Amino acid sequence: MMNKAPQRSQRGFMMIEALVAILIFSLGILGMVAMGGTAINAQSDARYRTDAARLADELASEIALSVNRTDETTKAASLTPFQHQPGGTTCGGFSGAASASPLVADWINKVTTTGVGLPGLPGTVAAGQQVIVSNTATGFNRVEITVCWKDPGTAAGTAMRRHTLVTFVN
Repeated sequence: MMNKAPQRSQRGFMMIEALVAILIFSLGILGMVAMGGTAINAQSDARYRTDAARLADELASEIALSVNRTDETTKAASLTPFQHQPGGTTCGGFSGAASASPLVADWINKVTTTGVGLPGLPGTVAAGQQVIVSNTATGFNRVEITVCWKDPGTAAGTAMRRHTLVTFVN
């Protein structure tokens, strides 16, 4: 008779243990699902950053190959046509004249052309790209290329992403 009293006081305890175990397991699964979504967003962001770096490097290479290296004055003068919207510091808020160079125009077209198998970045416009050339004595033929884009999954009003490449043409 003494054994029956302790058993009655623990009635239903196994059910509570099972419910707590199910709760902990469910929270773990929900955490893994949320972590998977975060990983996918990080992978997309990394891909866009890699594409932006590739596009900026591509233009820098084209500029370096197209410069007239007869002398320093000619080299500096031949860099000027590559400049594209040199004013401003905010993506989408760049100002100034668009480049007359066909190389820069083709590059901007490549950056803004998106779709499956196409090289462009999402949310890009020509006004969101910038090429600054500093060919003064202190600038030492410096070329700064800024590529701006917007991730498709970001909310409206979110700041654009940017990648800036700085190179010197010798």
